Amino acid sequence: MNNPFLGTGIAIVTPYNQDGSVDHEALKKIVNFNVENGTNYIVISGTTGESVTITKQEKKEIIKTVKEANANRLPLVLGIGGNNTAAVIEEINATDLSDFAGILSVSPYYSKPTQEGMYQHFKAIAEACPIPIILYNVPGRTAKNMDPATVLRLANDFENIVAVKEAGNNLQQYYELLRDKPEDFSIISGDDDLALGVVLAGGAGVISVIGQAFPKEFSKMIQLGLEGKAKEAYNIHYKLMEIVGLIFSENNPAGIKAVLKTLDLCSDKVRLPLVEASSELKNKIESFVSAFYKS
Repeated sequence: MNNPFLGTGIAIVTPYNQDGSVDHEALKKIVNFNVENGTNYIVISGTTGESVTITKQEKKEIIKTVKEANANRLPLVLGIGGNNTAAVIEEINATDLSDFAGILSVSPYYSKPTQEGMYQHFKAIAEACPIPIILYNVPGRTAKNMDPATVLRLANDFENIVAVKEAGNNLQQYYELLRDKPEDFSIISGDDDLALGVVLAGGAGVISVIGQAFPKEFSKMIQLGLEGKAKEAYNIHYKLMEIVGLIFSENNPAGIKAVLKTLDLCSDKVRLPLVEASSELKNKIESFVSAFYKS
């Protein structure tokens, strides 16, 4: 089966104009930059897209812009998740999903449900969703880890739950998932720093933040990893190691937006309660990008 979630997906940012409105021209530039430089698929309205501070209407307009710019060139994934199960299902039912390869649905945040609560939440979503679902485990943001046993139970029980974006920065958890997963279930790294190691251990790829700024290099690294060419892949990994650390040193997506501004793709503006990267971080990012393209 052709897996649309193989390789490098990017968690695309939502660029803003100086007045705080969505910058649709910049969004088109980022889409085209990634399509033309090796990215395999695009995820709209994830954490990096500042999904919690965009309105429902803005989300519709962002979807429209990305679809138009993409022009069916890459598979698209839409973030639809939350801690109100009924509201997630309502959004699924109200959204035209015909142009999407799948949805990315985060485990419930803030509410801190039990493992059984997480299972029942995704069971209800799976029964309502007409397209494939990528689970998203990010305990640093949700305050509760979705255990491998829960992920695997869902993978075995529902055909349309096809993958997990695992972002716990926990190698042991990745290894448990890779060891015990059903054959047709994909483990996708949500940790840019661990992505190559996960791929070499049997993962399907990554949904990356930094990948949208260095799509040619990052997607090449992941492809080499999928081919088992560890040495060549790690040569690229080492070149990108510093910038991966920098973009997450304050808050996401302030770091990646500072990189994208340096590359003249969009502004570095974010919405409160997030703030732009500090001057110190911006200087480090600018120095890295300048040196990277000189080398």
